[in-house]
Amino acid sequence: MQGSLNCYCRTLITVVRLPIILRATLTDVPYSSTPWQPQEQFPKAMIGSPARIQKLIATQTDPLLAKEIFDLASFQPNFRPSYSSFHTLICKLGRSRHFSLMEGLINRLKSERYPVTPGLFSDIIQIYGEAKMPEKALKTFCSVLEFDCKPLLPKHLNHLLLVLVRHRNYIRTAFDLFKGCSDRFGISPNTKSYNIMMRAFCLNDELSIAYHLFNQMFKRDILPDVESYRILMQGLSRKSQVNKAVDLLEDMLNKGFVPDTLTYTTLLNSLCRKKELREAYKLLCRMKVKGCNPDIVHYNTVILGFCREGRPLDACKVLQDMPSNACIPNLVSYRTLVSGLCEAGMFNEAKNYLQEMISKGFSPHFSVFHALVKGFCKIGKTDDACGVLLEMLRHGEAPHIDTWAELVPRTCDTIELMRLDDILGKIMKVDINRDTRIVDAGDGLEEYVIRRIQAKTWRA
Repeated sequence: MQGSLNCYCRTLITVVRLPIILRATLTDVPYSSTPWQPQEQFPKAMIGSPARIQKLIATQTDPLLAKEIFDLASFQPNFRPSYSSFHTLICKLGRSRHFSLMEGLINRLKSERYPVTPGLFSDIIQIYGEAKMPEKALKTFCSVLEFDCKPLLPKHLNHLLLVLVRHRNYIRTAFDLFKGCSDRFGISPNTKSYNIMMRAFCLNDELSIAYHLFNQMFKRDILPDVESYRILMQGLSRKSQVNKAVDLLEDMLNKGFVPDTLTYTTLLNSLCRKKELREAYKLLCRMKVKGCNPDIVHYNTVILGFCREGRPLDACKVLQDMPSNACIPNLVSYRTLVSGLCEAGMFNEAKNYLQEMISKGFSPHFSVFHALVKGFCKIGKTDDACGVLLEMLRHGEAPHIDTWAELVPRTCDTIELMRLDDILGKIMKVDINRDTRIVDAGDGLEEYVIRRIQAKTWRA
């Protein structure tokens, strides 16, 4: 309640004193507390120039107050707001979701025949796009012909296409606009226009239309770019048509294009998912020859692919190749490799890579330690498992409860077995004859049995 009252008071003060504050701000005259009369009209010199009004509107953080300033200046005789003032205020009102006020200013621009730049329509379309109002964005674009506006360019068309294709229900609407924009608006789609529509159809599982658009570019003498090829490769990969994607890469190279790193990442991921690891490794080796040095993402992708398929030794070879190509293994490289070796039961090799990892300053994730502890415990190498645990604690990693659950029971069993040997040794030293009581001989066994029962109860 108090907040609402404060807001009302601030609004009231603004409405009553705005003309006085504006007069002082615009004219640099001393501020006067004399109430301003609504019928009073300022001379043009006192209102200031249109450029000054535009600057005042631009610096105003409150869009409604900026609108009040604009209206006050507009009501003065012989004052015509600049187009820049309209543009600035329209954007302010639109971004604050005052759409009715924004549309009122747009209609005024049209009725007063202001020369309008296409950039204004791009801004309005973007505002409607952010507000998830694609229909309004389309209507704005189609109304351009009603204004005294410079010719639209492909980049203005692309702004609208991007807004429309974000909504699956408007992909066909965007396609209709794309096909008819030349006749209706005099805009010829460019490479980016085609890329926008190709990506939209690929994501909509309409790969055939995307392919048709790609081929259409050549027929209309529009040169595809690296992104055009990559969009199709990604679409083919989603459809598990990896071989066609690789063929497209070959076509791309033959036409003189140099694929970027993202293009290779797309193909390597797809080949690894399809378990075509030999092809993935060959592609990795060819990258440098084709003008694109493989980076850490490419290497880690192939390392992960080999480890997933139970081939960690091949992954080790990939890791060893990295320095020769000026690429240094990172934390992910080692973590993936150690985990892969553990999964394959190669725990000693995993331990060696863990030590190499630590020696290079990497702090292993607790999951790497856990995999090794679990592996050593599984093959009965409790001492090695304890050594890994100590290394883990030395690096400040807190063991997971599952790590303790793997190690503690096995350690306790070893201690108990040692104690049993000791007890049995003592029993054998007792001179047993027909007069020896069983209770005397079993004195030590009693303590052992009690401890075992307690241990089992604790574990349960």
